[in-house]
Amino acid sequence: MECRSPASVGLTLLSFYLLAFGLAWLGWIPAALGSHGVAPFTAPGWQLLLILPAVAPAAAAGVVARVRYGSAQANALFAALARWRVAPIWYLVAIGGPVVIALTASVVTTWLRLPHDLPVPQGGRFALAITALVSSLLANPWEEVGWRGFALPHWQQRCHALAATLIVGILWSLWHLPIFFWIGNPMASYPFFPWLVGTIAGAVIYTWLYNSTAGSLLPVTLFHVAFNTAVVVIGGISITALAMVQILGALAIVMAFGPAHLARSERVGWMG
Repeated sequence: MECRSPASVGLTLLSFYLLAFGLAWLGWIPAALGSHGVAPFTAPGWQLLLILPAVAPAAAAGVVARVRYGSAQANALFAALARWRVAPIWYLVAIGGPVVIALTASVVTTWLRLPHDLPVPQGGRFALAITALVSSLLANPWEEVGWRGFALPHWQQRCHALAATLIVGILWSLWHLPIFFWIGNPMASYPFFPWLVGTIAGAVIYTWLYNSTAGSLLPVTLFHVAFNTAVVVIGGISITALAMVQILGALAIVMAFGPAHLARSERVGWMG
């Protein structure tokens, strides 16, 4: 599970992460400062910058891929979002898996009497589901182009799949950091450490889907969208309980498939 020396990561990944973090934080930091009453970020116009976090990973991946490898590889990176020819079971896993995770976390929350960080929805769940689904569809596909479409295969050329996944998961988690200082954002009330551990563990599930479908981003994106929608709509969930379920899922994948590939097929490396 060892990776090559950090120097071998090279300018490509460094450039990607600097762009992905820089663009996203350019949108989130003003929102966080504004929520604390820091002028001039209290002005509504600053909210327009929130488009940047939604597209930052994909934009960073597209720019770096085009500069480093050329337009063909950059176009193929986005084309992976529409690579739908995978076994039907992976669509079932991508859509049904998050529902199972959310329901199990809700049961664990009740069983252990943990606080509801994601409260039970009040009122119409249908409207909430549509809102959560639309917001997820607007942002999550572009996240996956960056984290799984670009960063993961680059790391998997240098590391075993588990080590690559842990690196991607840690950096993916830290990318969200400004949100935890944004008063009024639901994530600002989450306990950070359980959320961090759960997100890193969840990255193992994403890698399993990605490697099992030979690098298709469609099932991975569907899982991300379904997960973000399910935890909100089902509600009554503790972030700690959610992390516990994700950790158990990650451990099951590692034990079943091994750390080298986290799938029956070989791990996917960068096409360039």
